[in-house]
Amino acid sequence: MWLSSFSVGEFIPIVALSIPIVAIIGGITAGIIRTLGRQRLIELAQRERIAAIERGVDPAKLTPLPVSALDDEPGEGLIMSQFDRDRRRAQGLLVGGIVTTAVGLGLMAFLNIMEDHGNAWAVGIIPAAIGVALLLSSFLVRPRGNAGGNSTPTH
Repeated sequence: MWLSSFSVGEFIPIVALSIPIVAIIGGITAGIIRTLGRQRLIELAQRERIAAIERGVDPAKLTPLPVSALDDEPGEGLIMSQFDRDRRRAQGLLVGGIVTTAVGLGLMAFLNIMEDHGNAWAVGIIPAAIGVALLLSSFLVRPRGNAGGNSTPTH
């Protein structure tokens, strides 16, 4: 049997490499399913509005379309102003940048301690550089000026 030719030492790297591949494929699949679900919700709401208008209902009396279905957190899309959304995005990038930079620096320190005569610590430069890029993007996309604390959308 062909399985008998594999040793456990050869099988471990295959399993170790398959874990991130499965996680990436799962994350992409979850994102696609979520997007399709949101699109379907908006499509059904639009069909309902069209049917009501065809029956003679005044469009001004109809409930608005569920714009919040496009936001990450349902129900908040109609409440938050553009300034608040931009501020939230900048804060998310800031948190991601801090965490990723810390992971990179921690990985660099760990590998420097574990490897006495090598340059394995340099692997930590990659996540640290990604973290610095996230911090920079947080600075670049943060909203400028003061919105006066207004959390209601302007029409």
